[in-house]
Amino acid sequence: MTTANLKAQRVTNTIGQNDMNHYAKAMAGFTLIELMISLVLGLLISAAVIQVYVINTRTITIQQSASEVQDSSIFSLQGLEKRIRLANLGNPITSISSTSNHGGIVLTPTNLGTANATVTTLLTNSAGSAGFTGVSNIANIMSDQLTIQYKNITNSPLYDCQGAEIAANSANWVVERYFVRLATGATASTGVQELSLVCAAGRVSEEGAVLTNFNGNGEVIVPAVDQFKVFLGVQIGINQLTYLAPSTYLELADKPPITTIKVGTIIRSTTPLITSADQEIFTVLGVTQNLKTDTVRRKFYRRSYESTVLLRNARLMAITATSPKFATTTP
Repeated sequence: MTTANLKAQRVTNTIGQNDMNHYAKAMAGFTLIELMISLVLGLLISAAVIQVYVINTRTITIQQSASEVQDSSIFSLQGLEKRIRLANLGNPITSISSTSNHGGIVLTPTNLGTANATVTTLLTNSAGSAGFTGVSNIANIMSDQLTIQYKNITNSPLYDCQGAEIAANSANWVVERYFVRLATGATASTGVQELSLVCAAGRVSEEGAVLTNFNGNGEVIVPAVDQFKVFLGVQIGINQLTYLAPSTYLELADKPPITTIKVGTIIRSTTPLITSADQEIFTVLGVTQNLKTDTVRRKFYRRSYESTVLLRNARLMAITATSPKFATTTP
């Protein structure tokens, strides 16, 4: 073989070897170190994405839960305040107590008429009232019950809390009972329960005969509530107003006129939070209240609200008399 042929053969072998090396490099995968670095980077990116997703989801649920509680407080409680202001409408007696005939705040059967014999457990009650047991999601503090009464003396029809029409200038009295019960379909338990604030409406005659019962399950006012408390505002002096629980008021020997109603509630969201439990200690009408122990249904957004309602149909007039002063004369 000539020298020229040998040189050509070497060149051909070199080119072939280069092609093989290039092909081998093209077919080679990642090294173990490269794979580990890629895996770590991928995990870090995935963790960051998941963290952002979780934070956004928590924020959305908190906002939605807060919106639900706000809607209940604005619309439901304002509706309740509006109905409480109807108490004693149509009654010529403006100074109401537990003995007032058709008094706006129903504390005794006497308030419903001289011939009424309704059981007291359907009337305005609080913890300590005889025979009354309320329900709540607060440890050792049960919910109260508020029963009001009024008559439609206007020239236009009205509607009770359950949506039934009240004819204009009706001769019958409307009775509305506000209380807390288990939500529809819920089961009783020892921990936190599904509760609702509801209203049951009925009618009584002028003499007090029950025309339509108000002892039913009622219509839902607030779909998710943990507590409902009621105080009676009474005037015990010309410039002195104090608030008493209904059971305390009924124990007084001399019962002062009722002029205002103060209600306190703990409202919760219907959407659970994707986080640990929210607020569990509340102050309602000056009393610290603790949520019952529960491992499942504590993770909701909860807030307490209070409202003071002046009974515009139960106004009092205080008259203060002063002796006239005469000019001093010298004899």
